[in-house]
Parts: sequence; structure tokens; C-alpha cells
Amino acid sequence: MSVLTLASDPQDATALEGAEAHHARLAGELAGRVKMLLTAVERNPSAAEKIHADLVTFCDRSLLPHAAAEKAVLYPVAHGMPEARLLIESLIGEHRCLTALVDALRTAPGPAGAAADARALQVLFEEHVAKENGLVLPLLAMTPEISLAELLADMHHRLAGATPAQGAHGTRATEEGQDVQEEQTEETGGCGGVCGCGGTEDTAEPELDVREVPHALRHATVFGALDAVPAGTAMVLVAPHDPLPLLAQIEQRSPGTFSVEYLERGPEAWRLRLNHR
Repeated sequence: MSVLTLASDPQDATALEGAEAHHARLAGELAGRVKMLLTAVERNPSAAEKIHADLVTFCDRSLLPHAAAEKAVLYPVAHGMPEARLLIESLIGEHRCLTALVDALRTAPGPAGAAADARALQVLFEEHVAKENGLVLPLLAMTPEISLAELLADMHHRLAGATPAQGAHGTRATEEGQDVQEEQTEETGGCGGVCGCGGTEDTAEPELDVREVPHALRHATVFGALDAVPAGTAMVLVAPHDPLPLLAQIEQRSPGTFSVEYLERGPEAWRLRLNHR
């Protein structure tokens, strides 16, 4: 069912789409950072400390402000609807769990001790936003007496002082819509001038295989993982096709930061080493 069918007016349809895209970006970036932490704990303990610290910073600057804004703006309205009251109370409980997991990450004695909490945080957040995307947001969008667009604008005002990575749904709707469109046309873009030919030898770098990552989360997962790759190191990306549009987005997002070597060119998988200069 399309968002236009669910929403009570076009503005709410657009707001719903932007909110879902923002959730996808947050969940994807979290997944990428957690993957890099788990891999570093096993393969590169010297890099794991910074990845751990950056993960906590991401949670403090993005996940927790996002959750607080939702609780302050969206949840009271939805809680007033009898059909959503119990769901909202359970989601508020999940917010407490998310906060506790971030606190556990923050106070963990080291990356190895934080690994289990990081993975638990990822799983809980993905389940949490799935409930919001599938139940709470559509319910608000399809209720004529409620303007989801205005509620999300209120969230934006509450987070107006935040960076783009911290902003509310409405601040990212246009950019996320572009990301969704680019995801849907992955076979047609260019590389943005970052591609290069490389060798075929196996590497010891952390490997991110996005073939099993949900399509809506795929690019954001890569961005989150790359944000966790220290300068002077590399990450191996495994994709189901030649990821030319993704490479162009990486170059646009971080000009000149990553060089690319193709290790394998299909037909089942494309493997690329992304070197952080």
C-alpha cells in the first residue's frame, strides 16, 4: 500500500515518506558503525577504541535526540488515540531500553565489553523504527484531525540547533527522498571519478557485505561503516552489482577521502576496497 493511500492529504504523505527515509538512514548508519566495531574487536583492536567512541558520539548526537523529540511531539498525540495507547506505552519503554544500552556503551571498559550492547542496540532500534513506520506514523498520517506534517515540523523546530545528522524527519526529507530514488536506480549512475583498478588478493580489512542488508538501509549502512573507518585504513565492500551510484554518493559526501580498488567484478558479487586516505 502506498503512502498516498495511507495519508489523509499530500503533505502528510510527503511527511510520512520523509520520516520513513530518516529512520532508514539512522538505522543504516547505526548498523554500519556496529558492524565496524564488531569487526575491529576481532581483527584490529587498536582501531576499535576510536570506533567505539565514535559510536557513542553518534548515539548521543543522533539517536537519542531523535528519540527524545519523538517522545515529546509524536507520542502524546498518538497516546490520545485509544487504538494506539498500549503501543505507545511499549515504545516509551523501548526508549528507556535504548537509553540504557547507550549508557552501557558509554561506560563499557573497552570495545570488547561494548560489543554485545552495541549489537543489542542495533536490533532493538531496528525493531523500534519498524513499529513506528508500520503502525504509529501511518495511523497519524491517515487521521484527518491530525497533521503529521505539522508534528514533524515541530520536531524540526525542537532540533533546529542540531547538525543535519541530528535533525528531525522533516529536515532530511528532501535528501532522503533523493537517496531513495538513487537506491531505486542503482544500475544507471556514474562513479564520480573515484574508481580505480586494483588487485585481486585477499585482504585483512573489515568486510561489509550489503547483499543481505535491506535495500532501504543499504546506502546508509555503507555511510555509517565508512564513518567508522580510521584514516590510513580500508574497508572491503561486497555488493550484488557494480555500485556506481553509491560510489558517486560517497565522493559527493566526502570529496577526495576514499579511493576505490576493484577486487572482484561479478557476476555473483562485486568486491571493492575503499581506502580512507
